[in-house]
Amino acid sequence: MSPIKDTYDSQGFVIVPGLISPHDFSELQKASETVVNRTRKGSWPHRRTVGKQFPPFDNDNPDSWGVQHVMHPDLGESAVVFSNWYTSDDLTRICAELLQCGEEDLQLELFNLLINPLEHSFALRWHRDDVKENALPEQEQAALDKWHTGVQWNTALYEDSCLYVVPGSHRVVRTPAQRVHSCTLKPPSNPMDMPGAALLTLKPGDTVFYNSNILHCAAYDHKVKRATLHACIGDARYGATRGRNILQHGLSWVNEERFKKQLTTKGKRMLDRLLELSKNSSVDGISYSLEG
Repeated sequence: MSPIKDTYDSQGFVIVPGLISPHDFSELQKASETVVNRTRKGSWPHRRTVGKQFPPFDNDNPDSWGVQHVMHPDLGESAVVFSNWYTSDDLTRICAELLQCGEEDLQLELFNLLINPLEHSFALRWHRDDVKENALPEQEQAALDKWHTGVQWNTALYEDSCLYVVPGSHRVVRTPAQRVHSCTLKPPSNPMDMPGAALLTLKPGDTVFYNSNILHCAAYDHKVKRATLHACIGDARYGATRGRNILQHGLSWVNEERFKKQLTTKGKRMLDRLLELSKNSSVDGISYSLEG
């Protein structure tokens, strides 16, 4: 087993620098600026709004902390830049290594952009992405035991000190003290009050790969520029296990032929696995993982 896989398994995350070539880094920064400007001007409706932590997102606040669906073909050339990075050899190689699967098993999922709000600092509460905050210990452990079917990552285009995690918490239920800080729907006033918390700082070009059921939260300073690529890839061998967590974000646009045309050959195969997941997941059965 590789050192990064060892770290990922034991800590629930691993930071890998330098996956983006200098040329691709420049292109990703340019594409990010383009879609962020569209979002801030109101011409891109798929965004994460200040005051709403989890989907479904609304338009009740003009300030944004994220851009959704950055591979959407309506974003033009920027979408192509993002989809090329998402399916790049260096990135998918790491994902396959962490998931212990072959490239032929990788499933296209979500790709969004995390940005700084302009007017209001904002924070997310302590959470696991697909475990309710009020889950009983045995329910929590059952969810953790099966959540090895995908990998999530943040790639920083500017220095990023927003993500807080509790290392190792992807494998064990919360202690009573940790439950106190994570059963509320309110963000923490100080994330470091959580027992075992650690702040992760990413330099430009660093990527943190993490198990999305690690106990984590985030704090966004509206005065500090942020553009962080936020995405996940699944392991299609596990069927519909990831259906709710992925499809709750609204991905009907991936069925469009023009989206498939913008993908690389590898990307088209990854998309086919997502379409198979969607076909095998009941639309009526899709619910939201978290509230807030």
